Amino acid sequence: MNNDLLKEEILKVKKEKNAIILAHNYQTLDIHEIADIVGDSFQLAKIAEGIKSNIIVFCGVKFMAETAKLINPNTKVLLSAGDAGCPMADMASYEDLKKFKDEHPDYLIVCYVNSSIEVKSLCDVCVTSSNAVRIVNKLDKNKKIMFVPDKNLGHYVKIKTNRSIDLWDGMCPIHHLFFTIDDIKSKRITYPDHKIIVHPECTPEVVALADFVGSTKELADFMADNDKAVIGTELGLVEMLIQKYPQKSIIPLSNKAICQNMKKTSLNEVFETLKNEINEITISDEIAINAIKPIKMMLELN
Repeated sequence: MNNDLLKEEILKVKKEKNAIILAHNYQTLDIHEIADIVGDSFQLAKIAEGIKSNIIVFCGVKFMAETAKLINPNTKVLLSAGDAGCPMADMASYEDLKKFKDEHPDYLIVCYVNSSIEVKSLCDVCVTSSNAVRIVNKLDKNKKIMFVPDKNLGHYVKIKTNRSIDLWDGMCPIHHLFFTIDDIKSKRITYPDHKIIVHPECTPEVVALADFVGSTKELADFMADNDKAVIGTELGLVEMLIQKYPQKSIIPLSNKAICQNMKKTSLNEVFETLKNEINEITISDEIAINAIKPIKMMLELN
């Protein structure tokens, strides 16, 4: 079945089953076209809370679909590609964080949304790249913080809030490895009239040299108001913005920044997942009771 027919079939089955398709910004453009809503982690989490559909098909990675299920437990949530995980989330285990908590009971545990459902169940508050600074600024100033699992976003929050924050040794391989100081120096020479804008998951050295730092939504909002920029984040967002603003000059900071897990979702995967209602996200009651607390705290503080 060609892509056009697949899109028609997806829309047909979606209507029949009263389903809604949520897609992260890093998904490919053909997935964006069949999605009801495209956004960053926080946007999609907020939207999931109020969804009245029978089924949510989440085009992204596992932790995102888990968050949607936590927020909307009575709705069937399906992950478009069943094996789409997140290397960063895997860098913080339940066992290791439980050990840290037992040894440091006085710490607040702040977890990035890019974490497993089990890790979230041990945390005090969840954050996204778009609200982490705002939320940490609202936490008890007398408490030490452990930021899990992204040391780069944690470092950015630490600088912006001037808080005492310990950093878990985790990171996004795409943002950590594929954007360098040399990339920025090179782009400054080639595109001297362009602003360089990057995601806070990039290394502190890259973040320090950028003109603007923001979540995927904030990077997209920046492009709504500017005509020339070099963007340091996963290529899916760059391609989306190039399509949206063909008259603007939008350059990727690196052409290597491709998340293979985000690219596991295809139109055929979405069709099969929705048609057969496979890759369902299930969460035990014990984990759900504790994991929803940091999510709700995030939504309240935000």
